[in-house]
Amino acid sequence: MHAIRLHAFGPPENLRYESLADPEPGFGEVRVAVGGAGVHLLDTSLRAGTVGPPLPLPALPHVPGREVAGVVEQLGDGVAREWLGRRVVAHLGREPRHGGYASATVAAADALHALPDALDDAHAVAMIGTGRTALAILEVAQLRADDVVLVTAAAGGLGSLLVQAGLRADALVVAVAGGAEKVARAERQGAAIAVDYTQPDWADQVREQLGDFELTVVFDGVGGTLGKTAMGLLAPGGRHILFGYSSGTPTEVTTADLYRGGLTVSSAVGPAIARRPGGLRGLERDALAAAARGELIPAVQTFPLSEAAAAHAALEARATAGKVVLVP
Repeated sequence: MHAIRLHAFGPPENLRYESLADPEPGFGEVRVAVGGAGVHLLDTSLRAGTVGPPLPLPALPHVPGREVAGVVEQLGDGVAREWLGRRVVAHLGREPRHGGYASATVAAADALHALPDALDDAHAVAMIGTGRTALAILEVAQLRADDVVLVTAAAGGLGSLLVQAGLRADALVVAVAGGAEKVARAERQGAAIAVDYTQPDWADQVREQLGDFELTVVFDGVGGTLGKTAMGLLAPGGRHILFGYSSGTPTEVTTADLYRGGLTVSSAVGPAIARRPGGLRGLERDALAAAARGELIPAVQTFPLSEAAAAHAALEARATAGKVVLVP
């Protein structure tokens, strides 16, 4: 098989395309012929060696990648025969084993979801990770038809799903994206207002275009100055939903912010998901079902597996649109 291996932490160029022996599934495992492997922003931090506890750095050499879709081609002991030959998608977990950036990988049988014909590998990969996160965020937000919602990084894989969900709830959606091309993409998705956050007056543009409407919800996965500025746009009683900080710095929240207008600030990741009835697997199942029904359609940008380094570089440069997926 072919795989991407990391031999030393550092820049994207450290990701090497190599030939390796096919992995052998152990007890309760299957080998999957990979049709699509997801790339996450966190993967770039792991590659660079810049993350720490609670996420351990993997032992090197290492094959990254935690989200895969494909066909089960070999069963380990203890796995039901019905899985052989089935199209599946799986999240390989947070442990440093990973192994998704490859033409074949091993997954635990109890992590598999069977795929309907209506859902291709790339879109399934997008939903098993990004989709489950979107549903967790939406459960916290509890959108209503009278909401006015601002989505940060609205042209990204997660942002585009949140824009769609806001529209399905009949909310008025404000999309914030970086650059004219991404703003245009958000407009094509149906956002009522779309602005470029690289412009210094982007917040004033939002206020002007909202007119008499008031912002009630912020979906904040960027953090930093942008997240803080977006919080300042919320009307009294608004809800600020935190789910990441791709800028590198979390949004700073003080008690003064909360007292200012009775704001509610909530986290929709980590322990908040773990405590949910049904846990992560329930979110994965629901996300895949929503995509199969056409209720949420993930935006996807594919790269050949051999160009994983280019995919990492593009993701770090904010030059991608939608979920990045490697195709062997």
